[in-house]
Amino acid sequence: MRQNFKQEFIDIVKDSFNNNSFVKLSLSAYFGEEENLKNIYLKPILIKKEKKINFVYRYKSKDITKNHSLEQSIDILEKIIVDEFKIANLFTLNSDYLLELRGKNKLMLKSFEASIKILPSLNHDKAKNRNLSLGLHKKYLNLLGITDKTGKVSAKSQNKFKQINHYIEILSPKLKNFEKNKVLKIADMGSGKGYLTFALYDYLINELKVNCEITGIEFRSDLVEKSNKIANQSGFENLKFIQGEINKIEIQELDILIALHACDTATDDAIVKGIKANADLIVLAPCCQHQIRQEMEASKVKNILSPILKHGIFLERQAELLTDGIRNLILQYFGYSTKTIEFIADAHTHKNIMIIAEKNEKSINKELILQEIHEIKTTFGIKYHYLEELLEISAI
Repeated sequence: MRQNFKQEFIDIVKDSFNNNSFVKLSLSAYFGEEENLKNIYLKPILIKKEKKINFVYRYKSKDITKNHSLEQSIDILEKIIVDEFKIANLFTLNSDYLLELRGKNKLMLKSFEASIKILPSLNHDKAKNRNLSLGLHKKYLNLLGITDKTGKVSAKSQNKFKQINHYIEILSPKLKNFEKNKVLKIADMGSGKGYLTFALYDYLINELKVNCEITGIEFRSDLVEKSNKIANQSGFENLKFIQGEINKIEIQELDILIALHACDTATDDAIVKGIKANADLIVLAPCCQHQIRQEMEASKVKNILSPILKHGIFLERQAELLTDGIRNLILQYFGYSTKTIEFIADAHTHKNIMIIAEKNEKSINKELILQEIHEIKTTFGIKYHYLEELLEISAI
C-alpha cells in the first residue's frame, strides 16, 4: 500500500504537469543524510520557451536553485519522496494533495478542494513589482547613487532600493486614505541621507498625485546641505531639509510624522512631536533601545525570566521588546491604534521593527492602559519609560 500511494502521488504530479494544472509542490520533514537541508520547493517554469520544473533546495542558511525536465524531476521525486521527506504537498488547479509518512510504514494520501484556482506566471524573468519605476526621469535616484545614468540600479545599492520599495509598499495603503484635495504636511525626523524621504515625496507627488510638504530633520549639516541640493536639482519644490535635533524642533501642524532608526530615546522625542502636533499617522522604526536596559540592569528585579535574562543577548532583546511594547501602549493611551510589523533594516542597524500608529475615534480605557504599563514596569524593575516623562503621564 505504501508503494501504491507513492506511485499514485507521483503519477498525479506527472499528469498535472502535462495538462498544465500543476501549480507547486513542497517537500518537508526531511530525514535524509544531507546536512542542513530542510525543504525542497518545486514549481513549473518557462526557460527559453521550454517548460521545466524549478527546484529550490532550502538549507538552514542558503537556497540552491536547479531546473529540471519533467523526466529528470520524476526520477528525483521517486528517490526522495517518502525515503527522505515524510511530507509532500501538491497543489494543482483541480485538487490539493497531501502524502504523509507516519511512523515507519504508515503512508497516507489525502485530497482536498483546490486552494489555488489560477496558474501563476511561468516566466522566469518576470518583472518585479516595484512601486518606484526606474528611468531617467527619476533624477534623484541617480543623484543619491541608487541608479546609474541609464536608470539601472547599481550592484551596491540593490539592498537599499529593495528597502525603499518595501517602505513605499508598507505606507501606500495608509497614504491612500488621506484626502487628495488637501496638502499633506509631513515631517521625517532623522532623515539621514534622505533615501526614503525622497522616495516618499516622489510617490505622493508623481504616483498618487497628492500635494504634500515634506520636511526632513537631520542633525548632520553636511547631509542637510546635500539633500537640499538634490531636492533642488530634482525639481522637488516642496521638499526641504533643515538642520536640528529632534527634541528641539518646533512643529505646529502635522499630518504624518516619520522617524526611522532614530537612536534610543530620539524615537520617543519624535513620538512626542507627533502626538502634540495631532498627527494622523506616526511611523517609527526604533533602534538602539538602551534606556530600558539600563533600568533593568540597575534594579536587578527577580522574576520568572531572570534565569534567561542573565545572558546579555537575551536581556538586550527583552529590553527592546519592553521599550517598543510600552511605546505601543502609550500611543494607544493617546488615541492611536498601533500595528508592529517587520521592516528591512538599514546599513547602520540590524533592527527590523516598524510601528505604525493611526489616530482613531474609538473610546479608550486609559486607566487600563496605565495599569498594564505599571504591571510591566513592576515585573521587570523599570522605574520609568522616557516617553512617560516626556508626555507627563504616570503609570505608577
